[in-house]
Amino acid sequence: MSEPVTIQFAKHGAALKGVLIVLTDDTLGFGKATQKLLKPASGAIARAMDADRFKGKLGGALDLLAPEKLDTTRVVVLGVGKAAELKDSDYLRLGGIAAGRLPGGTREATIIIDLPGRSLPASAAAEIALGVRLRAYAFDRYKTKRKEGESEPTPLAVILQVADEGLAKRAWIAREAVADGVTLARNLVNEPSNVLDPPEFARRAEELRSVGVEVEVFDDEELARLGMRALLGVGQGSIKESRVVVMRWNGASAKSQPVAFIGKGVTFDTGGISIKPAAGMEDMKGDMGGAACVTGLLYALAARKAKVNAVGVIGCVENMPDGAAQRPGDIVTSMSGQTIEIINTDAEGRLVLADVLWYVKERFKPRFMVDLATLTGAILVALGQEYAGLFSNDDELAGHLAAAGAATGERVWRMPLGPEYDKLIDSRFADMKNTGGRNGGSITAAQFLQRFVDKTPWAHLDVAGTAMGSLSTDINKSWGSGWGVRLLDKLVADYYEG
Repeated sequence: MSEPVTIQFAKHGAALKGVLIVLTDDTLGFGKATQKLLKPASGAIARAMDADRFKGKLGGALDLLAPEKLDTTRVVVLGVGKAAELKDSDYLRLGGIAAGRLPGGTREATIIIDLPGRSLPASAAAEIALGVRLRAYAFDRYKTKRKEGESEPTPLAVILQVADEGLAKRAWIAREAVADGVTLARNLVNEPSNVLDPPEFARRAEELRSVGVEVEVFDDEELARLGMRALLGVGQGSIKESRVVVMRWNGASAKSQPVAFIGKGVTFDTGGISIKPAAGMEDMKGDMGGAACVTGLLYALAARKAKVNAVGVIGCVENMPDGAAQRPGDIVTSMSGQTIEIINTDAEGRLVLADVLWYVKERFKPRFMVDLATLTGAILVALGQEYAGLFSNDDELAGHLAAAGAATGERVWRMPLGPEYDKLIDSRFADMKNTGGRNGGSITAAQFLQRFVDKTPWAHLDVAGTAMGSLSTDINKSWGSGWGVRLLDKLVADYYEG
């Protein structure tokens, strides 16, 4: 597994190291520090811009190899578009693009954080550094050979030259914590299921104690005592025991009401007795993307010392078609006392979440609950991979999530809830069925979950299209994206800290 990038900061004018990356806007001008640096080669750069018809648009890049009179092997001129319109998400993207322009085997690079006529905030440098970290991520732990021409992972030091080194370093502390949280979530999703089973997932979550997170782990015996029979029913066909992990970061006063995040952690989903088709089943190692996000988020909050009390609870199970597995037609009693008729054993994630949501609501009485789950293929049909589906019983919470999504680029789209959908999951034998059929599949899944939250403000994020098999972007080339860590960290930072 490659963790090849270290981030450093230096003041403008420090010695250059490695590949040089500079910024320009749509005027094709440079900031004062960059002008001074590039002066010996200014004519060559201007001619190259003209020859390449370079316009300085956001994300556009111009490469100059071995420029004369400059002590560097390569200069990359990176366009930012209209400088006055830049947002944090643009700086993040620029960092990813910058990392993507570095040739394989690069050991050092210097990025000059400088634009004409504009003083860039320290947050800009931190976001660019975050983009570099996220783009450079690669999961190659199990590769023993390289393809011809494919270079070995090389440690890379990226130095960002800034106007105020101290401010940039302080801004980076929080973004580095988020980078580490995203990396943790990506690693968990990318791991194969023969390595990351429920007990191993719990063990890795316990490692968060190193950053001050309190961690409790419940095994099968304790879960049975608590009455989590819906969750246990999912895992009863596996030789691997189920686990529920409670992670607590206490960054505010003891009297402060906590915020809560819940994750579906199905470490492999065969579909159980209602077995899935063989094609693509290998992707079901990522059916714990929601739990991975919650774990990465709790790490990030603790590492940056967020001034909030946060609870993260993940339900980790393996859904297998053993002779002991639950069957369609079975009826289970959830921790809430409500009974559930199993129509399809492949609608298992909602059974896990039902017990965990009820447990969190009853024990912690949180300010709100947000659950994340790779829950339904139907959300892919509705939204593709650009947005996660958002379902909520609280307009304020939904609005905060939408705003945080727009700011981070981890976007959500609100979907409907309503009592009209309840009839689709009503059962003639139990209080409810675990699936309402094909039509409105994501909605009826959320409607099911709503029965386990009472009046607690709650939001459900269906991340089936965003957490695994994710789109390739300027900041993500990984199959497991770590989606949601940045979104929820932004949610907490903007609305619930202090």
